[in-house]
This record gives sequence, structure tokens and C-alpha cells, in this order.
Amino acid sequence: MTRLGHRARDAVDAGPPEHRWPPIVAVVAAMVLWLLLPGYFFASFRFAAVIACGLLIVPLVVLNPRHLTRQTNWSRWLSVALALVLLAFNQVLLVRLVHELLTAPETEGVSVLIAALQLWSTNAIAFGLLYWELDSGGPVARASGLPPVRSDFQFPQEVTRPLEAWRPRFFDYLYVSITAGIAFSPADALPLTRRAKAFMALEALSAYILSVLVIARAVSAVT
Repeated sequence: MTRLGHRARDAVDAGPPEHRWPPIVAVVAAMVLWLLLPGYFFASFRFAAVIACGLLIVPLVVLNPRHLTRQTNWSRWLSVALALVLLAFNQVLLVRLVHELLTAPETEGVSVLIAALQLWSTNAIAFGLLYWELDSGGPVARASGLPPVRSDFQFPQEVTRPLEAWRPRFFDYLYVSITAGIAFSPADALPLTRRAKAFMALEALSAYILSVLVIARAVSAVT
């Protein structure tokens, strides 16, 4: 991160810890959207994905049931693993969706388009969770007020209001993910590290391919 960005984050007092439930609700929403997909979207694979994410969530909630105040090496790895597992499973389902958009008969057009909306939403959740976990060592490290090991994103508030006690929270990263999936580029926070740029590029590429195919499918359905 730039020196200005570092000073912005290090100069403020540690704010209140983040609530545990916003990211958990987002993950559960993604799991429900997976289960609601049509049957031809690898039913057994989707159930396995839901079970895997559920098993990863349980110890994280036990460690921090209400607020994110404690972190251990295993909980840190588990948190990042949850985001990566969510993302990896969703990418497989996106590949299946691309196949359906290209080959499904016209009679299944509405079903496929609804599935595209579901997977676009779960993709935004997965990337938002990953950004939230990676930036500056994760939510617990950001709330501690300690200098970040690595800052992956720079938010406008860190430059325009460097002396105020502002720290990004889960919704800020979810917003970054949603806008990146719509604009195919950073629309709020700037990615500063190569890994942040790589993940944002992957999100933009998948959203772009999905949008193009959905538009093409919708046009073919009405012509």
C-alpha cells in the first residue's frame, strides 16, 4: 500500500470489532442459492459444497460467536479456506452454467437465466468474502489497530479522511465485489497488490463472460 494509505490505517484508533454474523449470513445465502439451482447443476456436487462450507463455518462461530475479537493460526487459515472453498465451488458451477447457456434448449431459457442470476450473486459473495479475509491480515488484524502486514485495497475514506476512526468492514468489501462484477473494473477501492489485482481480474472476467452469454441468450429467446 502507499505510504499515505499506511498512515491512514495506522493513525486511527482501533474501532469496535466486527460482528460475526454479516459474513455468515452472506455465506449461508450463497449456500441456499446453490441448493435452489436446477437439478442439472451437479446436485451431489452442490450438496457436498454446502456440507463443506457448513463444516468450516462451525468452528469459526464457536471461536467468535458474536464479534471478531480472537484469532489463532488455525482460525486464520480456516477463514481463508472458507472463502477459497466458496469461490472454487462457485467457479465449477459457473463453468456448468456457461455450458447450459450455450447448449440448453429454448424451453429451458428462463430456468437458465434465473440460474445465471443466482450464480452471479454467489460469485459476488465469494469474492467479497475473500477480499475481506485477505486485506491487511483479515478483520481481527484490522480491528486491532496494529500496522497491517500487507494492505491489498485502498478505500477513498483512507485518503480523504485519514484522521477519522474509519476501517473497512464486510459490507465495504461486498460492495467492492458487487461493483467490480458490474463494471468489470474497480469502482470503489483500488487493488494495490498483485494478488488483489489477480482476484479482481478473475472476477471481472467471469462476470464479463457471464453477462455476454446471458445477453446473447436473452436476445435469442425473444427473436
